[in-house]
Amino acid sequence: MILPGVLYYLVYRYLPMYGTLIAFKDYSFTKGIVSSPWANPWYKHFETFYDSPYFTQLLTNTFLISFYKLAFGIFPPILLALLLNEARIVWFKNLIQTLTYMPYFLSWVIIYGILIAFLSESSGIVNRLIVESGGEAVSFLTSTSWFRSILVGSDIWQQIGYGAIIYLAAMTAIDPTLYEAAKVDGAGRLRMIWHITLPGIRNVIILLLILRLGHFLDAGFEQIYIMYNIQVYPVADIIDTWVFRTGLQQLNFSLGAAVGLFKSIIGLVLVLGANKLAKRWGGSIW
Repeated sequence: MILPGVLYYLVYRYLPMYGTLIAFKDYSFTKGIVSSPWANPWYKHFETFYDSPYFTQLLTNTFLISFYKLAFGIFPPILLALLLNEARIVWFKNLIQTLTYMPYFLSWVIIYGILIAFLSESSGIVNRLIVESGGEAVSFLTSTSWFRSILVGSDIWQQIGYGAIIYLAAMTAIDPTLYEAAKVDGAGRLRMIWHITLPGIRNVIILLLILRLGHFLDAGFEQIYIMYNIQVYPVADIIDTWVFRTGLQQLNFSLGAAVGLFKSIIGLVLVLGANKLAKRWGGSIW
């Protein structure tokens, strides 16, 4: 039964690691990985990325956007799951759960279309309300002051329903006799949430946090690539978008592989550190 899963990770996760070699070679598409000459020095492509005039800006934008998504995105799904878990009207609970889960299936192209309909400077619903109220239209989608907030907010909106389902599943595993005993002792709903529900899903919260740290430097390439424009490059250009322009569009595959390996090493360090720290609270992956 586990064979399909093992084959998936073997074919799509482990075998492609062989391609990491091109990060240390002057890769030529015609010569292939084996016949391409080794880079001289071996860290040549890492140095190219480090010496880039955009290195500091790219790293800062990537860290800030990833940090904002992690810091502001971890609590809304937990809060929604707690509210749904406390809901006593079944049809209302199912309706809210469905409505919040639906955005997860929308592509970023569709979500960007929705954002344009609401936030466009010329015809967006929000700006029309602002103008009709006597204010001036705000260029939300081309403003360096607003762009990161829109990125984080739209990401939370898309992911909140999916995250809530995971936490709701974890809540079903909590022993119901704990709630009954708490009621006998006179505990209210808030007390039961604080002393029973949250400790009951603590390990799941830690697990998801550790997994998200492993992708900390991803920052959401698809979302940013679709939504950003030249006006917001100073606050929106991240490592992945720069690699796409410099590494892939210019056919510099070795540089793209080197930056990908750099990100993977940072992610591995973060996962190992978070897992070691999580052991102090009794929750970890291994």
